[in-house]
Amino acid sequence: MAVELRRARRALRRLVRALRARCRLPRTRRGQRRAVRLLVLACVLALLPATWLRVSTSDRLARGVADAPSAPVAVVFGAGLWDGEPSPYLAHRLDTAAELYARGKVRAVLVTGDNSTRAYDEPGAMRRYLAERGIPRQRIVADYAGFDTWDSCARAARIFGVRHALLVSQDFHVRRALALCQAAGIEAYGVPVPEPRDATGYAGGLRELPGAVKAAFDAAVTPDPRFLGPREDGVAQALAAGGSEGD
Repeated sequence: MAVELRRARRALRRLVRALRARCRLPRTRRGQRRAVRLLVLACVLALLPATWLRVSTSDRLARGVADAPSAPVAVVFGAGLWDGEPSPYLAHRLDTAAELYARGKVRAVLVTGDNSTRAYDEPGAMRRYLAERGIPRQRIVADYAGFDTWDSCARAARIFGVRHALLVSQDFHVRRALALCQAAGIEAYGVPVPEPRDATGYAGGLRELPGAVKAAFDAAVTPDPRFLGPREDGVAQALAAGGSEGD
């Protein structure tokens, strides 16, 4: 999501500045060996959360849309807007959700993202995009306070009453979404969205290292989302809705 990505970039810049300020090699051989051991230990500790994500979610990932099991609802996580329209990464997530709906894998779609200002309405843009691709509007539910992955998962469970879902996101993010939704009480299955290995994809993968640390904390502590609010029956209504594409 856009807010989450900005936070990760700021955190990475602060870390780089701190390392530059403190990264002075010891002059003695003994000190250098100690510094290497500490560096190896730090790398191992940094990779533990990412390893936990990979191990804990490996049996709940589909190979693609055709391989995905059926579920009542698909949850699509925001990934930023370009001039008010879904970014390419977000558009690919939405295309995958539309295909899941067309194949009868899900009966409703919950789009969750950032609407912290009037000028930035990520869920609204996601909802329009899906409606333009044939999903009836009454089958699309918008969560306007999905400011990060944990907030989206916690609100899906606590506000919208989601208990079983397919999670749609790129492969570098969907494992974290799976672990967090599981911690929030959702029985979830991930549908990775394939992407070419370009600079944006590698940046997304790098972002998952600090993201995994935060995910481990959120899964252990399960804090309240930034904005909780009252229960909503939008998902229940979408699942019960009739009608056709043009309604």
